[in-house]
Amino acid sequence: MLSFLVRRVLLGAVVMWVVATAVFIMYFVTPNDPARLLAGKQATSATIAAIRAHLGLNRPIIDQYGSYLWRLLHGNLGYSYVNSEPVTTIVRQDLTVTVSLAVGGAILWFVIGVLAGIVAAVRPRSVADRAVTGFALTFYSMPTFLLGLLLLLVFFYRLHLAGFTFFPAGGYVGLSQSVGGWARHLILPWVTLALVSAAVYARLTRASMLDVLGEDYVRTARAKGLSESRVIFRHALRAAITPMVTQFGIDLGTLLGGVIVTETIFGLPGLGQQIVNSITQEDLPVIIGIVLLASAFVVAANIIVDALYALLDPRVRLT
Repeated sequence: MLSFLVRRVLLGAVVMWVVATAVFIMYFVTPNDPARLLAGKQATSATIAAIRAHLGLNRPIIDQYGSYLWRLLHGNLGYSYVNSEPVTTIVRQDLTVTVSLAVGGAILWFVIGVLAGIVAAVRPRSVADRAVTGFALTFYSMPTFLLGLLLLLVFFYRLHLAGFTFFPAGGYVGLSQSVGGWARHLILPWVTLALVSAAVYARLTRASMLDVLGEDYVRTARAKGLSESRVIFRHALRAAITPMVTQFGIDLGTLLGGVIVTETIFGLPGLGQQIVNSITQEDLPVIIGIVLLASAFVVAANIIVDALYALLDPRVRLT
């Protein structure tokens, strides 16, 4: 187990190096000139040259690449071109919002999707199975922005006209400021993420459970007189859940890198909205920092998922 984790961590480090190198090539070797961008349209050649020297852009590419990797190894992502604030500070502030949104929505969609898939698998071709299928098809085919706008229309606009002001229009309140305010501002974004993603997990769970419920060890467990709930949750689900865990790790890692559409609709100042603003303003250090952070989340999520396989399914052996 330990040797497996060491190999996976080393492989993850190689992947991060490849991503960091690709980002360097895209933003530093291409013809873009950050010095001209910072200097403005009316800047003189001397001003542009001074800024280029200050940023180290007048050095050979190999030297720039070495300095770039050295700064990354020390957690230094540079400074924003727009407000000269450290990128790590910007990312740290926005990451709190994104983590709150992504983790809450992920827990909600995982529970809803897995439970709905179990109900559909235990009673195939029943009314419950058809209802789960209809739910999955409806929300899987619905764009996130449309669902978010519909929830705002019903639970904010219509309810506010009726005098019920529980759901805010958007924005974010920190958990340290008010637990209730934090939850109220995130309920609709959580539901938006959960309903769209739960549809995928419901179909995955149904298909995986149907395969497992026909296995010999499940029939043996029933023949021994175990309760149906124990057979389903202790034996069948434990073996069937690995595909959902794989998908969950990838989805959560991706969301932690920025939930662009949902954050924009609900006005949440997270990484998704930050990267949209940074692209608009051509703030390259912030873009690079968020891209690398998103890649790190995906790599870490895959390592954790691989390690969980052996715990969830006794048939899996990590060597």
